[in-house]
Order: sequence, then structure tokens, then C-alpha cells
Amino acid sequence: MLGCVDVAQHAEVDTAERALDIAERLVQMRGFNGVSYADIAGELGVTKAALHYHFAGKGELGEALINRYTTRFVAALDAIDAEPLDAPAKISAYAAIYLAVLRRQRMCLCGMLAAEYQTLPAPMQRAVVRFFDINETWLERVLEEGQRAGSLHHRGSARAAAQVVIGTLEGAMLVARLHDDPTRLEAAMDQLLAELA
Repeated sequence: MLGCVDVAQHAEVDTAERALDIAERLVQMRGFNGVSYADIAGELGVTKAALHYHFAGKGELGEALINRYTTRFVAALDAIDAEPLDAPAKISAYAAIYLAVLRRQRMCLCGMLAAEYQTLPAPMQRAVVRFFDINETWLERVLEEGQRAGSLHHRGSARAAAQVVIGTLEGAMLVARLHDDPTRLEAAMDQLLAELA
């Protein structure tokens, strides 16, 4: 009997994860307000009621989506930290995360959600802010490391420079998507790194 329970629990987790996979792709392409429960349920091959079993409402699904995305992004940052890279190489690896997403014809999930911030439920708003705070804190530390080592230079505080890095990458991503031209993001990345070097 225990085996049956394990299988059922695994199937529930798998369905929830697949729902989040679909929602992530759709939100990265259309935005949160451009995606409905019907869209996700239809691709998943379940009823909207079945989707509500896993996520009580669209806001709960959105919050779970942001939390999962943040966890994965933090893991990517940890992987960068685990490599024997100097600060400029870490900034370059960070920017490469954005480029990889754009090459899949998607946008940064939290960048898309930031554009819709005023229309999001409060828990989602807090989760989006948390995502960017985590990124700013990581970049601030790397920029401070680079400044101490003499490999990176920036005016003002490292926190302000971290905000410029994020703003540049998110904005360049939008414009590159508009023109369907990832080289625009690459050019912005190169310019950003040149200005920090």
C-alpha cells in the first residue's frame, strides 16, 4: 500500500512541476496577465479544476513559479561562485544567464513580472522584489571583490553599480527581443564589462 501512496505523491509532484514548467515558459513569453489557467491546464492535459488542486489560484501558482525560479537562479549564482573565476569573469557568467534565456526566445521571468508589478497580488510582488534583492546583493559582493582586486572599477557604491548591471541586462533583453536580435544583448554585455574593467 505504501508503494501506491508513493506513486500517487510522485504523480502529484510531477503534475505540479509540469504545470510550473508550462507556466514559466508562457509567462516568459507573454507575461503573467497574458496567461490563463485554461492555457496551462490545456497544455497539461488536465481540467482547470485539477490545476486548482495543485495551486488554489493563479496568484498561488505565480508565487510558486517565482520561488522556484529564484531557487534555480540562486543555484546558478552558487555554481558561478564555485568556479575559480575572477570578478570580471563572474559578471560575464552572470550576463550569460540572461543571454541563454533570450536565445530560447524567452525573457527573464522576474523581469517580465516586474513590468506587471502593479497588477500582481502582494505575495507575488514581494517575491519579485526578493528575486532582484538577491541578485543585487550577489552582484554587489562580486563588484566589491573586483574593486578590491583592481579588476573592476565603478563610480559610487557597489550597490548602485549592481543596480546598473541588472537594469542594463533587463533593458537590453527587452530591446533585443523586440528586434529578435540576441546580438543586441551581447553588445550591451560587452559595453557593460568594458565600462567596469
